[in-house]
Amino acid sequence: MRSCSWTGTRWASRQRPDGTTVRQVPQYRISQAAKLIGVSPDTVRRWADAGRLRATTDSAGHRRIDGTELARFAVELAGDPDRARAAGQSARNHISGIVTRVTRDGVAALVELQAGPYRLVSLITREAADDLGLEPGMLADAVVKATNVSLELPRPR
Repeated sequence: MRSCSWTGTRWASRQRPDGTTVRQVPQYRISQAAKLIGVSPDTVRRWADAGRLRATTDSAGHRRIDGTELARFAVELAGDPDRARAAGQSARNHISGIVTRVTRDGVAALVELQAGPYRLVSLITREAADDLGLEPGMLADAVVKATNVSLELPRPR
């Protein structure tokens, strides 16, 4: 079991017959799993205690969630993957949040949405912002549709 010092994430690794080491899916601490799925650590502990989310205990007695298990559970939490299609839209990535700021100018409006720990910013026409009546404090859904999404590993802190 290898540990990454700056995140506390642990990876199970195994030895291949040819002697090379294969890094497998990481295991996450309860607090990390909670942050990744947007709930409190106590909620993750309750789900683990109830058997809804499988957790293992490491040699130090700390509970860990396997990355594959966490991914499966996150999809389950997200609900029906065809939700957007059922609503008559092709975009599948709907993120609910609260509008925190709307900055209008002559033609455009910059709208900030807080969705859990995530801040989303949308640049739309002023006319669209006015038609929707967007103001801070309102509930809104960000609908994300992209042809290119870049991913990177977290940087050491």
